[in-house]
Amino acid sequence: MPGAGLPGWLALHCAVGLIGTWLARGYALQHALIDQPGARRSHAVPTPRGGGIAIVAALLLALAWLALADPQHAPLHAAIGAGLSLVAGIGWLDDHRPLSPWLRLAMHAMAAALLAGAIFAAGGGALVAAGAFMLALVLVNVWNFMDGIDGLAASQAALAAVAYALLAGNGPVFWLGLALAAACAGFLPYNLPRARIFLGDVGSGAIGFALAALVSMLLLGVEGRRAPLLLLPLCAFAVDAALTLGARMLRGERWWLPHTQHAYQRWARSRGGHAGVTAGYAGWTFAAGAIMLAASSQPTVVIMASVGGVYLAACVAWWRLQGMAGRTMEDKG
Repeated sequence: MPGAGLPGWLALHCAVGLIGTWLARGYALQHALIDQPGARRSHAVPTPRGGGIAIVAALLLALAWLALADPQHAPLHAAIGAGLSLVAGIGWLDDHRPLSPWLRLAMHAMAAALLAGAIFAAGGGALVAAGAFMLALVLVNVWNFMDGIDGLAASQAALAAVAYALLAGNGPVFWLGLALAAACAGFLPYNLPRARIFLGDVGSGAIGFALAALVSMLLLGVEGRRAPLLLLPLCAFAVDAALTLGARMLRGERWWLPHTQHAYQRWARSRGGHAGVTAGYAGWTFAAGAIMLAASSQPTVVIMASVGGVYLAACVAWWRLQGMAGRTMEDKG
């Protein structure tokens, strides 16, 4: 594995995230890649976008290093790198000029197919490969949907990546997970407490794909009974995205259009503020990751109870946040 050692590995990818974000901000300002405030956005001032390209660069560096250090798994790392490049590339183009959502979805599906094929070739079997495909397609879009307030998407990715790295203990998932977390740590000073640049589609989609790759690689070695635990670090985003989308569909709304109806957005507008909501979601994901690690050696009944309990609690929290935000807005009115 990487010869630089753990401190050097973390420092390298944090530096790529930090310096790359600074460079991306300069590029965005020069080329007028600016997100303007609006009714369907949660920020109040014009803000550059595209900073997530620094995280993409760090991940591609990590994947190249891992491929050289571990030739046996080089095809898997190469496929992940190719899929990541597809997702980031179409996101980068979309950050410059809005593209058809169907074109973006087609690129996402191609990237997901690359990941699924590599997982199948690595011995994952048809079921695991199908899961990798769906996970990549879902997480790319979930991270895009949930990237709406300062610090949220990058901090959630960092916490989930650290949890997966600790679960893996060593090997490619450990090193790639920590590379993702370190790169996000390098990006976050530009995104918190007040954003000076956003991830952009180039970053949010790539982060979702990277997390799908981490989970898929873990599925190659984890016992079937432990597999549901891998959903725990994704709980906060998965529940908010799924329930909000379902509610919009039930109300007959044009659910594919941008909006500000996620629980995190309503909470931020009502009383939490961006930093407070990001901290609240971070606390939830930290706890979910800790439960995943603690339950990994427990009997199947404990594993299922842990996953079901966390997701049920998240659903209740989503419902209460939506109601609290609605009451607060009525009081202000």
